[in-house]
Amino acid sequence: MAHAKLTGHHLVTAEKILNHPASHNIEWHDAAALLVEIGSITEGSNGRYTVTLGDETQIFDRPRGKDLDTQQIVDLRKMLKAAGFSLESIHE
Repeated sequence: MAHAKLTGHHLVTAEKILNHPASHNIEWHDAAALLVEIGSITEGSNGRYTVTLGDETQIFDRPRGKDLDTQQIVDLRKMLKAAGFSLESIHE
């Protein structure tokens, strides 16, 4: 799947999400900025976020702290992969 070339901070954030095992220092605002760049993210009135990437849409709660939890990272990784992103493709 063709997608925008990631650079700078977005590239680092995508690498952290795609790497396994999950990194535990991915900040919510960095992930949200990446999602704005490659998909869409909207905040609902209930504080939940609707994330659409490719053909997939999921609802995320904002983390209690500044960092994503492990399950959120796993869910975002699945969404990225389903949309055609991989560690190899983001470096092409």
